[in-house]
Amino acid sequence: MLTTSLLLLCAGPTRASRQGGFPAIDEALDDGGRRDAAALVLPVRFRYAVQSSPTPSAIETAQAMGVTPLPQPALRDIDHGRWAGHDFATIATEEPEALAQWLADPAQGGPDGESLHACQLRIGAWLDALTATGAPICALTHPMPIRAAIAHALAMPLRASLSIDIAPLSRTTLSFNGRWRLQSLEPG
Repeated sequence: MLTTSLLLLCAGPTRASRQGGFPAIDEALDDGGRRDAAALVLPVRFRYAVQSSPTPSAIETAQAMGVTPLPQPALRDIDHGRWAGHDFATIATEEPEALAQWLADPAQGGPDGESLHACQLRIGAWLDALTATGAPICALTHPMPIRAAIAHALAMPLRASLSIDIAPLSRTTLSFNGRWRLQSLEPG
C-alpha cells in the first residue's frame, strides 16, 4: 500500500484575518499576504498536485508561490452567513447576543451560515477520496476546513478542533497508510 501525504496550507493573510472578522467569500490577499505567500517555498514533492479552495485568497496564495492550483469546491471556506465580510467589532455592536452565542459555540456557525459539522462532512468526503492516491498532495484552504480535516482524519471530537490555532500560511501535514496520521503542525 502506498502512502498518501497531504500538506494542508492555510491561505495567506487578508484584511479580515489581520483585523479580526469573518472573511467575505471574494476576499483577496492583502499586500502583506501576497508578499508573505511569495516568500513561502513549497516542498518540491508537493508542487505537482496542488488543489485549492476556489476563493481568491487561496488561489492567490498558490500563484504567489509560483504554482497553479486546481480549485476544489470541497476546500472552500466555511460559509459565515450574514456575517461574511464583517469585522468582530461591527458584529459586537449590531448583534451582541448573536455574537455571544457564537463565541459560546462557534461550531454552530454564524447566522444563516454553515456549521462546522457540515464543513466536516464535505471535507471528510474529499479527504476519504484521497486515501487511494498514494501520492503527495498540497491543498490550500482556510482555518475552519483545516480544523475539520484534522478532526475527521484523527476521529477526534469536532469541538476539540476549535482549540487548534490555524494561522495564515501555517502548514498541517497528514499521511495515510491504512489510517490517517498527523505528521506536523507548523506555524505560518
